[in-house]
Amino acid sequence: MSSADFTYDHVGASRDPDYCPPGYHHLRERTRLGEGEQVFRQAADALFGFEMHREMGVGIDASAERAAVDVDVTVTLAGLVKAPCRVVWAAEEYREAGWAYGTLSGHPESGEEAFVVHRTGDGTVWLTVSAFSRPASWYARAGGPATRSLQHAYARRAGKTLRRLATRGVEEA
Repeated sequence: MSSADFTYDHVGASRDPDYCPPGYHHLRERTRLGEGEQVFRQAADALFGFEMHREMGVGIDASAERAAVDVDVTVTLAGLVKAPCRVVWAAEEYREAGWAYGTLSGHPESGEEAFVVHRTGDGTVWLTVSAFSRPASWYARAGGPATRSLQHAYARRAGKTLRRLATRGVEEA
C-alpha cells in the first residue's frame, strides 16, 4: 500500500481513536451494543462483512467480501456522492475487532474513519466510531458545520444499526 494513493498524511493513525492531526476535525462516538460473546461476534462479523454499512442504506462496492488491509471500498451516499476509500488497518483480537479506511482521490473529505467493536471485562460490547477529517471538495467546504453534524449523525446511526444486527437472536439475560 502506497501512502501516495491517499489524500492525507498520517495513514493508519486512526488506530489511536483519540488522535487528530493538526487542521483536522475529530469525531468519536461510542455506542453500547449489548453484552456477551455472541453479541461481540455478531457485531464483528457484521462490521467486517460490510453488513452494518449496507443496513444503514449506504452503497458499498468493495474489492473483497470482508474488510482487510488494502481492500478498496467505494461508499455511495444517497446514490449521489461516491466516496472512494481503502482499508488501512484491520485487527481481530480476543476482545477487540475493527478496521479503518482512508480517503482516496475523489472523496469529498480527506482523512480516516475507524470502526472498532470492543468487549470489556464485564462483557459489555461497545462500538466506537472515530475519525479525523477535513473537507476536500467544494461542497464539503461549503457545508461547514453542517457537514460535521452529518458525520456525527452517521456515526450514531452506525451504532444503532450495529446494535440491532449484533443482538439479533440473542436472548436477554
